[in-house]
Amino acid sequence: FMATQKPAITVSSLDMDRLEALLDKLPQNFPGRDALEAELDRADVLDPQDMPADVVTMNSPVRFSLQGTANSQTLTLVYPKEVDGSPDKVSVFATVGTALLGLRIGDTFELPSPTGKVVTVKVEAITYQPERSGELHR
Repeated sequence: FMATQKPAITVSSLDMDRLEALLDKLPQNFPGRDALEAELDRADVLDPQDMPADVVTMNSPVRFSLQGTANSQTLTLVYPKEVDGSPDKVSVFATVGTALLGLRIGDTFELPSPTGKVVTVKVEAITYQPERSGELHR
């Protein structure tokens, strides 16, 4: 099984600090922990004010589509404590959340669908990025 080359990711230093502090507190077997750590290990880290506007950061609402379908949906990438069961939020520890973190508009990634097929997801838009709006202490 060949893993496809993952797109490069960029994470703000603020998000990185918060995510690493969170990882430090979580049990080793926390679902999604290993995958998120692996992503953070390969991320480029920039100061929040240097983040390009087309990068998915924590608390960014991201519109993405499944290739080959007309379906697009918007999810806001949040920390686990902010997941309140609303359908438009996704934890950074969920498979899709981990995959979205740090991507740029136009990037694609592959996800196993519930049916077991692999689907290709494309980042279409970031409707709001806290860093771009100067909200660095959220």
